[in-house]
This record gives sequence, structure tokens and C-alpha cells, in this order.
Amino acid sequence: MLQYHAVLEKVVKKAGELALSLQSEIDPMHVDTKATEKDLVTKSDKAVELFLRKELAEAFPSYGFYGEETGGGNPLQTGASEDAESFTWVVDPIDGTLSYVMHQPFWCVSVGLWKNGRPVAGCVCAPVLRETYYAEAGEGATCNGVPVHVCPHGALKDSVLATGFSCIRSGWKTVNNLKYFNQLSLECRGIRRFGSAAMDICYVASGRMDAFWELNLQPYDFGAAWLVLTEAGGVMTDLHGTNAFPREGILAAPPGLHAELLPFFKDYQRPTA
Repeated sequence: MLQYHAVLEKVVKKAGELALSLQSEIDPMHVDTKATEKDLVTKSDKAVELFLRKELAEAFPSYGFYGEETGGGNPLQTGASEDAESFTWVVDPIDGTLSYVMHQPFWCVSVGLWKNGRPVAGCVCAPVLRETYYAEAGEGATCNGVPVHVCPHGALKDSVLATGFSCIRSGWKTVNNLKYFNQLSLECRGIRRFGSAAMDICYVASGRMDAFWELNLQPYDFGAAWLVLTEAGGVMTDLHGTNAFPREGILAAPPGLHAELLPFFKDYQRPTA
């Protein structure tokens, strides 16, 4: 039984409509930045997150909230508890802000509900593409109400992969994703770079992409898509095949392809500075 679907999908779609309505006010030449000059933030990011915080608090007043722009308790550090406070909304108001600023279609609103560090519901809405992914634990994953599944072939030579370069945006100079991009480019059918981790993972879940990897993400980047992937039959681990993600990177793929990809990252060590 879908416990959160009616409220969560409605709220996330409204947030997507709000982001669209504000987009025309964004000037690409005058956008604020955060930690680095490549890390953009707009007034839309902030407005959409505040909208989500308000709407979700009204529907579920005892649940926690962890957003990219306004913070909150990190859901990965939540202790095991059966109390309502162990539920946390994990929110990225606009995942793919650069795409949003440049009026490219690959951005989305991502809202996951986690309990004790694991997702129990998730919704990813891409307003320009008119696609909404939804999943609840044990209930499967859908796109616009139609069930989705990972691609079953699982052979790297036949696969199209997706990745991102948030590590470079964060200033990683000596250790970054370029090495792995170059290696895997020689082995797969192709690599795509859409600019939204949430959408990349949902594309793996729906079989549009075969696998996704990244080195430097945050919980809100995959807060909803993680469950969409696993409910669609996929696997998500760190780059060593364990559960130390996102700190040790992320690898999302169907089981067979996941096993084939892991050796490419055997030497990976996250930089300490």
C-alpha cells in the first residue's frame, strides 16, 4: 500500500511548478555562488526549499527536514529509533541548478523520506520533461505511474553510462573523476553527462542509462533516487562495493553490471584535503 504517494507527489509537482514560474527571473550572468565559483545557487533554490519545508511540515509535523539550502539534521547520522523523529525529509529543491540557470531541461525537484538512514519513499519531478519518478519501499518504482526497471543486459561493452564532476566543481585537483571517465570511455558504448545526479540515477532505474557513478555527492543529491533505483531492481554502493556512500563515492547499476564496474575503482581513495 502506498502510504505517502498522494501527499508527496502532489507537493513535489507543485514545487516543480514553482521553480518553473521563477525561472524567467534568473539572469545567468548574475547568479550567486556557494563554496566555489562553480557551485551555483539561485533565489529559486531557496524559494522552492522553503515551500517544501512548509508544505511537508503541515502534512507531517513531527518529521525532520534536511535540505541543501537550509540544512537540518543529517539523515545519515540519525540513530535507530521507532519514534516519528527518526523520519527525515531529504530535499534537493533544484538538482541541476546550472541546467536550470541555462534553461536546459535536465533539472529536477528531489524529495526523499528516510527512516533511520534508509529511504522509505521518494519522488523526483523533472518539470520541463514532464516526468515524475516515484517509489515506496516494497512497492516498486514508477515514472508517470508506469512501472520502471533497470536494464537487464549488464555487459559493460554494451552499456551507456552516466557520471558527473562535482569533485572538480569542489576544487579536487590531484584526485578526481577524469581518470575514471577516461578509462571507462574506452570500455563502454558511451557516456552521458546530464548535470543532475537524481535524474541520472532515475534514468538507470528506468533503463535509459545502464549505470551511474560519482565521487563527491551529498545525501540530498540521491535522497529520493536511491529508492527509485533499488525498487527498480538496481544496486547502489560506494565505489568499493560497501555502504560508505556518499563519502566514498557512489555506484548505481543493475547487479551484474555493478559487479563488472567495481574493479575500475579498486584504487580509489578520497582525497584528504
